[in-house]
Amino acid sequence: MSLQKKSNNEPYKNNTINAYTNSISRSSKKLDLPDIPTTDLFEITSFEEFTTIHNRILSAPNFREVDLSAGNKAYSNGMILYAKFLKEREEPSTWIFQGNPKYYDVVGAVNDLDQITWAVNQYPKQIKEGDEAYIWLSGTGGGIIATGTVLNDPETREPLDDPYRRSDQLNNESYLAVDIKIEKKLTDEIIERTLLLADERTKKMEILGYAGATNFRVKREANKVIKNIIAGKYEHIPATDSSVEKVKEEKRYWIYAPGEGSRFWKEFYAKGIMGIGWEELGDLKPYATKNSMKEKMKQVYGDEFSYKNAGHATWQFANEMKMGDVVFVKKGLSKIIGRGIVATDYFYDSSRGEYNNIRKVKWTHEGEWDHEGQIVLKTLTDITPYTDYHKKLERMFDEVSGNNNATDEEVEILYSEYTEKDFLSDVYISEEKYRTLKNLLIRKKNIILLGAPGVGKTYAAERLAYSMMGKKDKSRVQVVQFHQSYSYEDFIMGYRPSENGFSIVKGPFYEFCKKAEPDDRPYFFIIDEINRGNLSKIFGELLMLIENDKRGKELRLLYEDEQFSVPENVFIIGMMNTADRSLAMIDYALRRRFAFFEFEPAFESLGFKEYQNEVGNEKFDSLIQTVIAMNIEIADDAALGSGFRIGHSYFSSLTEIDEHWLKEVVEYELIPLITEYWFDEPSQISLWSKKLRGAIQ
Repeated sequence: MSLQKKSNNEPYKNNTINAYTNSISRSSKKLDLPDIPTTDLFEITSFEEFTTIHNRILSAPNFREVDLSAGNKAYSNGMILYAKFLKEREEPSTWIFQGNPKYYDVVGAVNDLDQITWAVNQYPKQIKEGDEAYIWLSGTGGGIIATGTVLNDPETREPLDDPYRRSDQLNNESYLAVDIKIEKKLTDEIIERTLLLADERTKKMEILGYAGATNFRVKREANKVIKNIIAGKYEHIPATDSSVEKVKEEKRYWIYAPGEGSRFWKEFYAKGIMGIGWEELGDLKPYATKNSMKEKMKQVYGDEFSYKNAGHATWQFANEMKMGDVVFVKKGLSKIIGRGIVATDYFYDSSRGEYNNIRKVKWTHEGEWDHEGQIVLKTLTDITPYTDYHKKLERMFDEVSGNNNATDEEVEILYSEYTEKDFLSDVYISEEKYRTLKNLLIRKKNIILLGAPGVGKTYAAERLAYSMMGKKDKSRVQVVQFHQSYSYEDFIMGYRPSENGFSIVKGPFYEFCKKAEPDDRPYFFIIDEINRGNLSKIFGELLMLIENDKRGKELRLLYEDEQFSVPENVFIIGMMNTADRSLAMIDYALRRRFAFFEFEPAFESLGFKEYQNEVGNEKFDSLIQTVIAMNIEIADDAALGSGFRIGHSYFSSLTEIDEHWLKEVVEYELIPLITEYWFDEPSQISLWSKKLRGAIQ
C-alpha cells in the first residue's frame, strides 16, 4: 500500500495503511461465512481467487455492518486496493535497466547481443519473468537504446569475465540479476533523456530524478509515451516548469539535537555546520525512498528494529530540509541552546570520522534557555505545522536579541501565474458563468458554491481564488472545514489548556484577518461543508462584520478587550452539498450575507468533452451517457431533485482509465450512492445498477 496512490496522486497516510491492512486480515472473521477458505485475505495471492471470495464477502448479510465498524470503510476500501495489487502483480510491469558507459560498453553489448544479463539493486521482489524492459544509456546524450523482455525473476549470479566491462570498479561479488531478451535496438535512434524531461508525462520518471541505481520502475502513462515515440505516433506535451511554482520554498522550522547529549554543539557552532549520524549508510542522496534507507539500516545495524524514526530523520535531513529553514538546537528534554538558518543543501563529508551527513548553517544564537514543557525526543523534528509553538520560540530569540520585529516580515515568495484562461481550462464551466461567479464574489465578498456531490466545488473554489489573484499564491488562501462540533472558540479565539492552566488561543479566521490587514492584495478564506456548522454560533459577533458594507468597521471581541474588524480584502467562499438531507438549511440572517452560486454536472461542457476525447475509451463514453440519463431521472424524482444529480468529478481521474478503474467507480462509488438515494425503491436501484454495469461490459 505504501506504493499505491489516491485518485489525486497523493500517497496514503500511515494510519490509513494500518487501518486497511488490519481490516483485510481480521474483519472477515466477523462475517461468519463458512464457504470461504480463509478469513485472513492476505493468504489469498491469486487475483481470480480473490475476486470470487470478494464477491462472496460483498453479498454477506452483515457486510455493511462490518464495513462500518472498521471505520471509514477501511474493509471495503482495503479489499479494493488489495485486488488492484494482485492484478498488477500478475500483469507485466515495465522497468528501465541503466548502464554507465564509463564502466560498461552498453552500446556495444546491445548491438552485439540478443540477450543480456543485468544487475538488480532495487525492486527485487517486484521484477518478474515476462516484464517489459528498456535498456538505458546514462550520461549526456543518453536515453533508451533498446527494448526487451525480462526472462526470469531476479536470482543470484556469480561475476563472469565480460568483454564489455571497461572498469574493475564494477562489483566482483555475487549479485542479483536478470536476463533480458533484446527485441528492438535503438542505438541509432536513441530516445534521449532530454526529450523525456521536456514532456509533462515523463518528466518525473524515477530514472530522471534519481540515477543512482541499476534499475527503475516505469509507470503506465510514461510507458505509453515511450511506446508512442518508438511507434512514430508521439505528440509532445511541454513540461511545465515546477520551479516556477515557487522560486523560494516557504520557510520550515526544525528542532534538532547535535549528537547524543549535544556533544557536537561547540564544534558545529564554530564551523557553521549541522550534522547527523548513521554514517554507515554513506552518502544519503542516492537513496530513492525513505524505505530504502530503513532497509539499509536493517542490513547494517540488524533487523530487530523498524528504524522508522531514524529513516524518517535521515530522509528529511537529506531531502526535505531547505535553505532558509530555521533550526532550533536542543539539549536534553528541557533546554534550547541555539538557533540558526540553513545555508546549503545536504552534502556528504567523507573527511569526517563521524557525523558525515552535513549542511552548512548560519548560527544566529548560542546560549541556554529553558523550554516550557518537555522537548520532543527525536534527533530531528519538523515543527512547522505547530504554528503557535515555533512562533513562541522565535519570540523568545527576538527578546534575547532586543528585536521585537524580527519575525514580522515574511520572505517574498514567487508563484506561477494563474489566469482566467487557466481557470476555464481546469474547471468545466463556461466563460460567461465564470464572469458571473467572479463578479458576485467581488460585489458580495461572501459566496456559497452549492451543488451535488462530485461537481468540483472545492476544486473550483481554490482555482477561483488563484484566478482572481492572478497567481497560485497559496499563502493568501486558507481552507477549513466546518462540522457539528465546530465553535467560536475554534474559529475566532478561545481558552485552551496550557502548561500553566488556560490561555487564549487565536483561531484560523482571526489569524487570517490579521495576516490580510496590512496588505492591499485579495485574500481568500474557503470553508468546506459550511452548512454543517452552527454558523451564528461559529461567527458570533463577527456575523455582522462579514457583510460587504460592514467591512472595516470594528467590534469588541468576546474574549479579549480588542476592537476587531474583517478587512475589505478578505473574501469568504463556502461550499455545501445540496444532496445533504441530514442538515438544516442556512438561516435567513446568513442568507442575506452570502451570494449563492450553483455548480451543475458538467458532462455537456466543452471542457469535459475534450477530456472525454483524450480518454478515448468507448466503455467510458457509454458510462457517461448512462449517468447523464440517470441524472435526468434523479432530477425528475420528487423525493430527490436536481441537487442530487451525480457530478463529473467522479469520472475525472489522474490515473489511466481502464476496465478495472471503470468497475471500481461503478461498484464502489455509483451503486452505493444510488442505493442511498433510492433506499425505499429497490426497483430503481436494481434498474440503474444493471444499466451502469451494462455500460461497461
